[in-house]
Amino acid sequence: MAAINDLIAQVTDVSLREKLEREVNKLSKQKKFGLVFESHLPEVTPLYEMPVKLGCKVILKDRKVDKNIYTVIKVDSNIADCVSINEKEPISFDVDDLVRVAEFGEPIYPYLKLMDSVCNAPDSNLWHTLIEADNYHALQLLEYMYAGKVDCIYIDPPYNTGARDWKYNNDYVDSNDLYRHSKWLSFMEKRLRIAKKLLNPKNSMLMITIDDIELCSLRLLIDELFQECAVQIVDMVINPKGKARVGKLSQVDEYLVLIYMGDAKTCPEKSNDQDEEIRWPYLRRSDVESARGTTKGGTKQFYPIYVDVTTDKIVKIGEPLLPEQPLSDAETIEGAVAVFPIREDGKQMNWGLTGESLQYALDNKCVRVSKSNNPNQAYNFAYVTMPSIKKVLDGEYHIAGVREDGTNIITLPNGTEHQKPTAWKETHYDANVYGTQLIGSMLGEKRFSFPKSVYSVLDALNIFLEDKKDGLIVDFFAGSGTTLHATNLLNKKDNGNRRCIMVTNNEVSEKEAEELSKKGLKPGDSEWEKYGIAEYVTWPRTVCSIKGTTLKGTSIKGNYNVTREEFVNEKAVNIIDDNGNVKPKNVYVKKKIPVYPEFENFNMADGFKSNAVFLKLGFLDKTAVALGMQFRELLPVLWMKSGAIGKCPEIESKSIPSMLILPQNNFAVLIDENCFAEFEIQLKNNPDIQTVYIVTDYEVNYRSMVRSLNVKETYQLYRDYLDNFRINHGRD
Repeated sequence: MAAINDLIAQVTDVSLREKLEREVNKLSKQKKFGLVFESHLPEVTPLYEMPVKLGCKVILKDRKVDKNIYTVIKVDSNIADCVSINEKEPISFDVDDLVRVAEFGEPIYPYLKLMDSVCNAPDSNLWHTLIEADNYHALQLLEYMYAGKVDCIYIDPPYNTGARDWKYNNDYVDSNDLYRHSKWLSFMEKRLRIAKKLLNPKNSMLMITIDDIELCSLRLLIDELFQECAVQIVDMVINPKGKARVGKLSQVDEYLVLIYMGDAKTCPEKSNDQDEEIRWPYLRRSDVESARGTTKGGTKQFYPIYVDVTTDKIVKIGEPLLPEQPLSDAETIEGAVAVFPIREDGKQMNWGLTGESLQYALDNKCVRVSKSNNPNQAYNFAYVTMPSIKKVLDGEYHIAGVREDGTNIITLPNGTEHQKPTAWKETHYDANVYGTQLIGSMLGEKRFSFPKSVYSVLDALNIFLEDKKDGLIVDFFAGSGTTLHATNLLNKKDNGNRRCIMVTNNEVSEKEAEELSKKGLKPGDSEWEKYGIAEYVTWPRTVCSIKGTTLKGTSIKGNYNVTREEFVNEKAVNIIDDNGNVKPKNVYVKKKIPVYPEFENFNMADGFKSNAVFLKLGFLDKTAVALGMQFRELLPVLWMKSGAIGKCPEIESKSIPSMLILPQNNFAVLIDENCFAEFEIQLKNNPDIQTVYIVTDYEVNYRSMVRSLNVKETYQLYRDYLDNFRINHGRD
């Protein structure tokens, strides 16, 4: 801006100079600070199920050489003549080598095709959902179904490390792509904007895992999109052995970003069946704002503590020294050393308590003394805070015993609540053991790289959803399917009824793509698609975990019980010292404590009392579908919008009925409005139905009909059903 202002100042025409200054002033006020990136258009959408015909846009299935988008100008037998924007002369292609596409802003008409289902709880109405789709379009459809209704979104997006592990515009993005950062940000921005619309604005949470490569960019993007929300970042150790980085520190952790919508709060943890000791903070303050002589530190918390050099016990607490007083002004006590709060670098700090409060803690056996290697401070001190001492005296905290130094062993009562910290370092977050190996025990081979530990996702969901047992969870980067697996574990843990919706595409890995191409296969071929992530990993893992069996049909070995090692107070024993005196001593032993006591006897072979359905997002050719006949394809959409209760219904007859009464699914549809009288009677006879869809082009008719219905939710559907679900407008 400075350079521009200097140039403007050189304009001799006063009137022109003033106009330029005004315009530049306006622009400078509109200048965007923070994250600035080039916004790329969303991905071109392949429409594999739609026929290649005159006037449509197509691309080559194999785009290694030719990345153009063509318009079909002629189709003769199996040959299509096409022209591109860049070429005037038509080019002929085999139709089988082409796939129809939709560009950004071109409306497309989705439907959900039932692919498979697993039912291990026939008496339960709870059905999870896996949708095979590009998540950008799936999110648009989910917006129609669940805007403002989702409790928690957990996603593990591509980390943009430079590996060829994600696509933009149907091409892999790697380290050689000069626009990979802006592509990634554009990719994430468009998806997060829709995700925000799904979340309950009053009380919900968005969780995103990421590593250090894009963490800072992601945080800036979140600050822009979620300005009104609180944000926290959790450091999570997921690879204790470390991931090697040439010439750099090995990476052991990644980050969990939490975005709090509305009044969202994390749920406190509860101590397990073993009494946990309370925290004893160090007495010397560490913040520089509390250094000696500062306003915050005051003048009462810099004083000597006299420790007997023979017994290592406190014998006296001295008087405070004023900031201008030298240490030599302190009293000298024979056989004792005066200890001041001084750091190793010589900086004089303050103690965390006044002398009176420290004496109070000492009288209650709540001050511990230990030798220090600090040349400026011979001893360290740990203490129990004043509020905690009060809880001890009130009986809220327990005195479990007395240590050899005479201090109390203070423990929390079972079930004590405390907030989980922002550093997670549990051994059961190991992605290799509880991710890769866990999936391997089900699928029998390595089909997915770097899956999450099911327990790290479980704990992430639990911090917010513990008190939301009917919560709705969405993961639109489903990958290996860990989120649904963790949801089932969480429901098992507390007998919850949470529902999970997963979305993943069906891309094959780059290596698999090369091998399949050598065999003459192309994307869209059935043999190619069966190796895609949705059909090859996500759904098989979902089925296996629910049924408790491997792909071969054998029982999965192992159980869900994981433990952590802790020192526990085993018992008190009497010892005889050098003088022949008997002294009590508490013996501590290291024991394996179950992290989740609820899973101690829960074998993987037991499976889950749960159900799931596998749907594929497809696209309909509006001109090729007879008016009104597309209802069959859209029925799963209505089922999901109504809460996905009971098994997904299907219309088995060739003709479309005048109405659908589905009490097992809690919804009904009036297709022919002339049958409303009978429809109303059916609803009265089926009080379980809470959602009603009425097909009519006339809002007056719709309002008149719903006025007499005693149901929770009603929706109008137009006779041209496809118009209700049109997506890809270019609005998002």
